[in-house]
Amino acid sequence: MEQENLQMNSRPSTKTCIPIVLTSMFACCGMLHGQDSAGISLDEWVRSNQLFPPGEEGRARSTWLTSEDLAIFNDPAFKKRFAQSYISETEIEPKVDEDERELIIKIMDLISEDDLAGAESLILESKEEGSSAMLDFFLGNIYLQTERFTEATRAYQSAVEKYPRFRRAWRNLGLAAVQDVDFDAAIPAFTEVISLGGGDVQSYGLLGMAYSRVDDHISAETAFRMAILLDPVTVNWKLGMAMSLFMQERYASTAALVKNLLKDDPENAKFWMIQANAFIGLGEFMKAAENFEIVDQLGRSTHLSLCSLADIYMNEELYELGVDAYTKAIAGFPEASPARPIRACKMLVARGANEEAGTLIDQLDAVKGSDLEPAVRTDLLKIRARIAAATDQSEESAKILRKIVEINPLDGDALILLGNHCKSEGDVEQAIFYYQRAEGLEEFEADAKLQHAQLLVDGSRYQEAIPLLRRVHQLTRRKDVQDYLETVEWFAKNR
Repeated sequence: MEQENLQMNSRPSTKTCIPIVLTSMFACCGMLHGQDSAGISLDEWVRSNQLFPPGEEGRARSTWLTSEDLAIFNDPAFKKRFAQSYISETEIEPKVDEDERELIIKIMDLISEDDLAGAESLILESKEEGSSAMLDFFLGNIYLQTERFTEATRAYQSAVEKYPRFRRAWRNLGLAAVQDVDFDAAIPAFTEVISLGGGDVQSYGLLGMAYSRVDDHISAETAFRMAILLDPVTVNWKLGMAMSLFMQERYASTAALVKNLLKDDPENAKFWMIQANAFIGLGEFMKAAENFEIVDQLGRSTHLSLCSLADIYMNEELYELGVDAYTKAIAGFPEASPARPIRACKMLVARGANEEAGTLIDQLDAVKGSDLEPAVRTDLLKIRARIAAATDQSEESAKILRKIVEINPLDGDALILLGNHCKSEGDVEQAIFYYQRAEGLEEFEADAKLQHAQLLVDGSRYQEAIPLLRRVHQLTRRKDVQDYLETVEWFAKNR
């Protein structure tokens, strides 16, 4: 009875939960950017869904344009507006002399004949140090039309340096900079356009996009609001504002705005995913699950949307539904990382849902098989060993653990589990042998010494247990270890 009072869990039993990670709505929609023991980062989410081309690790902002972004530049209204940039606006235009005017007429004739190469050659041949900003502007337009965005940016910058009130040049500088993913140059360009009286819908909308890309979401929201005021029909601006709200953690406003968008386009999977993430931010997880289920019915699920759905079900203890969602994720995206399903397996075992954990491991083995990294395969073997031990298949568990230790003699988890197996079989010396091997590994020293100490206490070997417990307390500073140590010291003195 006294020894019963000395029992202690080396790993306090707490309800294991999977963190529901806010997947960036920018990832869902392709407007912004944004390891795996507790969740997944926004950048990882984006790259996993291939919504943006892969960027450099650790980039703080997006450096690419998505298909949705590029659609803005292919819109007929945008093309018409750009074509109008060739037409002079006299109050905010640089003056040209007679000779340059005749040159510009020749350039315009070549452009109208679609001879952009000829127009470019004529400008480059005619440009002199004192030539007006107009030639730089026309050269920039040719570069922009031929998608040489960096060269276009330089030409427009030259134009506005020569004539700072040149509004058309500022505007086209912004357009070139956005398409060259140089948002730091785009922001002052569009701001200057607006200050010169050119605040049209595209300038506000693209300014909002640029602010979003440099993580200035309050300014982005303001710009998108102005774009919506001037053009309440275009969805892109509303989508951009929803993203800005989301990144400010204004989840209720995000959900409400997307609700209106869904009325007009109920089959838009991106809208459903944005709203799902807003619901997650609000803690309304089952509403988020409903959205992810709709996305799946639309045939637009991603690996991470299915994993997020599965995690919600797991946390709600709807294990069968969670395993179904993870099974879809594994089967549908065999190239994706198995980290989240493996984490879910561990959680299921911790909660005693061994059958579901086994089903998930079987699915991973069936789909991934020999493609799994050695460390991952070892992880799965350890989970199988835990399942076997929990279902009274101790010999099967020990067999698996010995196989792991043969592959990697320094696997501390397996050594401790083998020690626990030997302890349960009454083989004290063999258990101590495995614990001591694990104690020599820095990462596992505290856990192994604690298990070793408990084994000694079970055998009333209190004096031998005390130095082990003191070392565990020194390593962990855990209050429960301190209390246990004091109790063992009392028994050592009074027995």
